[in-house]
Amino acid sequence: MGEYEDTLRDIEKNLGMVPGFVKNVPEDTVVQHWPLFKKYTLGESKIPAKYRELMGLAVAANAKCPYCQLFHKTAAKLRGATDEELAETGFLASYFAAWGDIMHAQDYDYDTFSRELQQITEHLRKEPLLRRVVIR
Repeated sequence: MGEYEDTLRDIEKNLGMVPGFVKNVPEDTVVQHWPLFKKYTLGESKIPAKYRELMGLAVAANAKCPYCQLFHKTAAKLRGATDEELAETGFLASYFAAWGDIMHAQDYDYDTFSRELQQITEHLRKEPLLRRVVIR
C-alpha cells in the first residue's frame, strides 16, 4: 500500500473514521497535513491541549468559520474546558479583535504603539499585584 492509503488507515484508527471532506482533499495534502493535525490536535505539544483548542475557538470565531467553531468548541470540551471558559474565550476573541479594529481605524502609528507598550510593560513589572504573575 502507498503513503496515502497508510495515512487514511491511521486517520481511521485515530478518529474512528475518515471524514468525507478528507477524501475531497488532494492526496499529497492529506499525507502532509495529517501528522500536524495528529500532533497538535490529538497529541501533546508545548501548549496544553485545552488551551490550544480554546485558542482555535477564538481564531475560528474571528474567522467566522462555523465548521472550525464547532470543531474547536467540541474539542475544547473533550479536553476539559468548562462552559465558563468557553464563554470567556468568546468574549476575549471579540474584545481583542475590537481593540485591533480601533487602532486600525485610527491608522495608529505602530512605532508609537510599540514605545507606549514598552512603557506600560515597565510600569506593570513594578506593580505588586503583577509581581505574583510571571511577566517577562
